[in-house]
Amino acid sequence: MSEGLRAQKKHETRRTISDVATRLFIRNGFDDVTIADIAAEARVAKMTVTNHFPRKEDLVFDIRADFASWPTALIRDSAFHDTRELYFEALGAEHALVGFSGPGFVRMIKESPALTNALHEMHRERENALTDLLVRRHPEEELGPTLAAAHLTTVLRVLFQEVFDRTIENEKTIVDEVWPLAEQAFDQLEPAFGRY
Repeated sequence: MSEGLRAQKKHETRRTISDVATRLFIRNGFDDVTIADIAAEARVAKMTVTNHFPRKEDLVFDIRADFASWPTALIRDSAFHDTRELYFEALGAEHALVGFSGPGFVRMIKESPALTNALHEMHRERENALTDLLVRRHPEEELGPTLAAAHLTTVLRVLFQEVFDRTIENEKTIVDEVWPLAEQAFDQLEPAFGRY
């Protein structure tokens, strides 16, 4: 088997396991589904599941690495202005990185302390990544870059939660409702952190 085919097979297996796990978690609840249940349903060995997803929470948050590095990995010039632009692009696209998912998925997370904690960890990882970027870019400053990263990621976290809350209420115009709130939030930050 060629290297390319092997990588594709690995990716397909990972996707199948993640999809099966999410379906079982939504149907039965995160805490009531075991790795053995997922392996049986996906028709793979338990070891295959844990090789792809070391923690059970990783089965739900298979975008964790992207979540933590976004928007840091895409910032070109201004952390503030690029983050703002990237946020509105993601909001308009109804992207998972800003909180979009189905009501069943949101309910599953809200009902599980383990998943709620994992989501909080992901937000902290995102803040740490942005802090690292800003500290490297502004080594002459002591506190400013850290505060800018904290405030920017707080806005992202609060807006993420807003999308989650509206999703669970089954609102149909989430983008239209959240857009002006996001504009207000970024506008409030700009005088203090727009220079970063």
